This record gives sequence, C-alpha cells and structure tokens, in this order.
Amino acid sequence: MMVYKNLEEKRPRISLVKKIPEDTSNESCVTMNVHTGTHIDAPYHMDSDGKTIDQLDITKLLTVARVLDLTGVPGKITRDDLTAHRIQENEFILLKTANSFTELFSAEFIYVAQSGAEYLAQQNISGVGIDGLGIERAQPNHQSHKVLMQKGIIIMEGLRLKDVPAGTYFMCALPLRILGVDGSPARVVLIEMNKEKSSNIFESLEDLYE
Repeated sequence: MMVYKNLEEKRPRISLVKKIPEDTSNESCVTMNVHTGTHIDAPYHMDSDGKTIDQLDITKLLTVARVLDLTGVPGKITRDDLTAHRIQENEFILLKTANSFTELFSAEFIYVAQSGAEYLAQQNISGVGIDGLGIERAQPNHQSHKVLMQKGIIIMEGLRLKDVPAGTYFMCALPLRILGVDGSPARVVLIEMNKEKSSNIFESLEDLYE
C-alpha cells in the first residue's frame, strides 16, 4: 500500500503467529504506524499538551460532510482555490484532488497551503479531510496542521475519493480508540443523501446521543 515518503518503517506488517494445522486456529499480528493509510490526526500529533485520539468528540465524526472537487488544482490548495466553494461554519469539508488518481506515493502530492488552512480556520469548519497522506508538505513548522488544530478542526488524511463525486454525504469516520496516542487509522464511509434520508439519519443520531 502507499505509505508516506515510501518509508519502509511506515509500511504495515502482518505476521501469522498461529497457523492451522500446527495450532487449533489461525491468528495474525499487525504492526503499523497510527498514521498509516486513511487516518485521523489528534492535536497531540503537533502539540504535547493537545488532546489524544481517545479524547476527540466522536459526534464530530458522525456527520454531514461535503466533498469539494479540486482535481484541477496543481501543487497546493490556497485560499483562492477555496473561496468559490462558499464554505460555511461547522461544515466538514473533504478535499478531492489529483492525489486520488494514483496508487503510488508522489513527493509532489497536493496539499493545503497555509493560506488555505487559514481560510478554513476563519470559516470555523468542524473538520477537513484530504486524499493525500499529509495535509501539508514541506512546511518546517507544520503551519497548516497547527492553524487548523488551534481552532479545534479535525484533520483526516489518506482518504480514497477517486470514485466519489463532489456533493454532500453522511459521513461515518471512526478511529480506533487507542488511549494516549497522536492519531489512529480510520474506516471512513460516505453515504449518499436525499432529504428523506438526511431527516431519518438526524432523528436516529439524536436518539443515540441522548
């Protein structure tokens, strides 16, 4: 699978620790970085005093999300690339870029420039996801991460959006609840919505949260 900078230490390893017929069952062990594949960053990733993945409000990850088509944007996503999409307060925004159309890691992957991150923070969105393995690239002080995290904006990376058209979806993005760590792999599912479906979803969620 694609891993950040093609580093071998980032690549997940699966080993069989029990095997039939020598053992009575098959049992496997997985060793992996918590930022492998589709994953969610916790604030602790960039701030030793920040929240860890188990402290994130999971209700923010069961929500309506909007996919923006930015596949024509080269290099980096700036403020100017985002303003035309009329991003609203509390939206969860997913950025579909040219990253979605390759199975290989590219050092020139599309990322969110600091100006783009500042715009998203000013719009007070609830979260942002991107189809690259990083929301930033070649930023020594990790400014895109920090600008977003300082506003409590959830960051998802490594999404798979190749076959997902731009539009509004109901999103289930559930990280593993690992205590005290800086991120977690997540299975992110987008459900197509219409008015009837969205009403039913919100009613059931209200029951769940109560």
